Amino acid sequence: MSSSLALSITTFLYGAAACAYICGWIFKKNYLNHSGTYLTIVAVVLNTIGIVLRWIASYELGIGHAPLSNLYESLVFFSWTIAIIYICIEYRYKNKSIGAFVLPMAFLSLAYASLPNVNENIQPLIPALKSNWLIAHVFTCFLGYAGFALAFGLSIMFLIKNKNNPSDQILADHRFIDELTYQMIMFGFLFLTAGIITGAVWANSAWGAYWSWDPKETWSLITWFIYATVIHARLMRGWAGKRIAWLSILGFFAVLFTYFGVNLLPGLHSYGQ
Repeated sequence: MSSSLALSITTFLYGAAACAYICGWIFKKNYLNHSGTYLTIVAVVLNTIGIVLRWIASYELGIGHAPLSNLYESLVFFSWTIAIIYICIEYRYKNKSIGAFVLPMAFLSLAYASLPNVNENIQPLIPALKSNWLIAHVFTCFLGYAGFALAFGLSIMFLIKNKNNPSDQILADHRFIDELTYQMIMFGFLFLTAGIITGAVWANSAWGAYWSWDPKETWSLITWFIYATVIHARLMRGWAGKRIAWLSILGFFAVLFTYFGVNLLPGLHSYGQ
């Protein structure tokens, strides 16, 4: 099996899992939610296989680096981190309704990677980037992004439950959603911080400077400050509920711009150049 085939099947499975979770929530059918769980687990396994096969293929081509270097590979890894964290949360809290708001993001990430304008070819790294810091930096950053993605999905879940049907027993309790949203924000914030630090160390070894105000560096810092504000508002001012949900949504839009929008601008991190 090739990595492309494995990831194509994975895209379909994430889409099917998302549909199963959404239908399970809408129609209140537990068997659909259980189907979503099984589909997600199989999709994660195939996603992992696809990443490993692509890694092996890079060595067979004489390039030999972790599959984390271009837009296509980052989208594949982003979907994997979202699904992995979600499965852990579902196992821990036994609440499958969250999948209706999280799995669509894993699906959309891989679906976007499948578009014709996204180059899926394995590409060599420039000499300055051939470093073990690549794995540390990208891994921590995308764990942070995935944490923020789950916080975004939970925030949408909170607002829907709050506005349409506060007594809905299928969706989780308000306080549970609010607390889990904050936990995911903290999770994402810690890993984004680690990603910025490892990126600075890597930049110093590659280019001789810890910080160059590259567009992505700048927007990563802006995103960091947005989530730092959310955490400050929670801890120092006691904000909760809708306020935290809306700030979480705002923060995730900053994440998306940092990830997609800035990559189209000239810079050291640009996937578009």
